[in-house]
Amino acid sequence: MVGGGAGEPLRRAWGYHPECPGCRVDRRKEEREGIPYTELSLIWLVTVSSTLPIQSLFPFLYFMIRDLHIAKQEEDIGFYAGFVGASYMFGRALSSVIWGIVADKYGRKPIIIITLISIIIFNTLFGLSSSYWMALTSRGLLGLMCGILGPIKAYATEVCRKEHGHLGLSLVSSSRGIGLIVGPAIGGYLAQPADKYPSIFSEKSIFGRFPYFLPCLCISLLAIVALLASFWLPETLHKHTQDMVLEDSISVEEGLSGPTAEENSAGCLNLFTNWPLMSAIIAYCIFSLQDVAYAEVFSLWAVSDRKYGGLSFSSQDVGSVLAFSGLFLLVFQILVYPSVAKSVEPITLVRIVAVTTITVFNILMNDAVAQDVRASANGVAVTLMSIFKAIAPAIAGAIFAWAQRRQTASFLPGDHLVFFMLNVFTVIGNPAVSLTGGSGPLLAEVKPDL
Repeated sequence: MVGGGAGEPLRRAWGYHPECPGCRVDRRKEEREGIPYTELSLIWLVTVSSTLPIQSLFPFLYFMIRDLHIAKQEEDIGFYAGFVGASYMFGRALSSVIWGIVADKYGRKPIIIITLISIIIFNTLFGLSSSYWMALTSRGLLGLMCGILGPIKAYATEVCRKEHGHLGLSLVSSSRGIGLIVGPAIGGYLAQPADKYPSIFSEKSIFGRFPYFLPCLCISLLAIVALLASFWLPETLHKHTQDMVLEDSISVEEGLSGPTAEENSAGCLNLFTNWPLMSAIIAYCIFSLQDVAYAEVFSLWAVSDRKYGGLSFSSQDVGSVLAFSGLFLLVFQILVYPSVAKSVEPITLVRIVAVTTITVFNILMNDAVAQDVRASANGVAVTLMSIFKAIAPAIAGAIFAWAQRRQTASFLPGDHLVFFMLNVFTVIGNPAVSLTGGSGPLLAEVKPDL
């Protein structure tokens, strides 16, 4: 596929082709200088819907594993819960690069639609799980078919004019932040409805027989709304037929004559030699590992019995705490981050305030590549990040189960060991971020126009 480059001169060299969806979007961006509120609103809805399933299970995962009777002892619940938490990210790690390549070849919109359909199917099946292996498989398939994260980041930058590109990426991050607020709240308040709201839900109803179905059903219903809304999203990928390419061959060759265009048109494999991209991804992965490990460990620790050092929280209590902490992230993202990002270099911002890392890394990664490989680059980032996020809950669950057996140890007894290790990863993160900045040239190369 002939792609656009970092890319505006090359895109203009093609000329305008009414049959090409990318050209139509570019023409509309030239004619409309304002922010594309309709498209950004739809991106917001789609991103929230795809984010909700990620952490909605954490408030009730402990109880779900207990009710599935896979753990022989109570202390082993965390071990099995870790694999269910990891299965989504493991599936996503296997497929994200493939989805990114497909999105670069066939378009961003088909991947968005496929992801929403998979959420409707597999998230519903997860809520209906009657065995541990059904829960593990449905979560893994959900992650495998969830190819939206890379393409939606690329789409958010392409549907806006260049001066609004950071707004599109910030919207993706903030809408994911909302998903991380609402998701745990849905899981915490709507799980086990027959126990919490006996006057509304009967023990003999489907919600009584499948106590974790209601939160999954609500998320799937929202995904149906997002699926219907996504049909109004315009495709942003340039799709030029062979005749169009031949027609503009002279101007395209001129556009490709420079070394920068040649570099930007390199294949997907060359992404791994793009140091600005890969260094941002490395630091992104380290922060992602700590983030998901903390979310799972906190949930398991909070609901575990006090005799094992836990808090004996209900799933509703855990949902409230996770939602409240996510709310602070969202407030910062919307009210504080935009003004700070205009005056502080991205690398410096990552080092100072950890909660801004996701948005800043997204900006750095998308600015480091051209449009024709942007979804693939995001796919690589999502794959590597998903590997870290798959490892995190599995290892964290195993360490949590081990920690509950050593309540009387002389050094870091019980859950102290788990939180100590999480803090170690946080400390490791800052030196890793320094690698993304280097001595200066890298930062100058990828610093976005904020």
